[in-house]
Amino acid sequence: MDDKGPTPFERDVVVVLEQLRAGDVVTYGEVAAEAGHPGAARAVGSLLRRAGGGTLPWWRVVTSTGRLVPGGEREQARLLRSEGVRVRGGRVLG
Repeated sequence: MDDKGPTPFERDVVVVLEQLRAGDVVTYGEVAAEAGHPGAARAVGSLLRRAGGGTLPWWRVVTSTGRLVPGGEREQARLLRSEGVRVRGGRVLG
């Protein structure tokens, strides 16, 4: 999101992310599809990276294989565990 305000894509993704509750874990692809933008998983990741943590629950979004955010694994694991999610070896456990 930039100074001009959010794009329609960004608004759609934020709506999906704001519906996530403690303990929910979704993939970037699931967020994109639910927001009406299937195939835009990387764009969801870019949006979360640009948002810099802010108020969006970025820690609830993982890769399609359950992998945590590269470089942010420790913080993401801590936040997920605080919500009761099982994490081991940099991945969410099913």
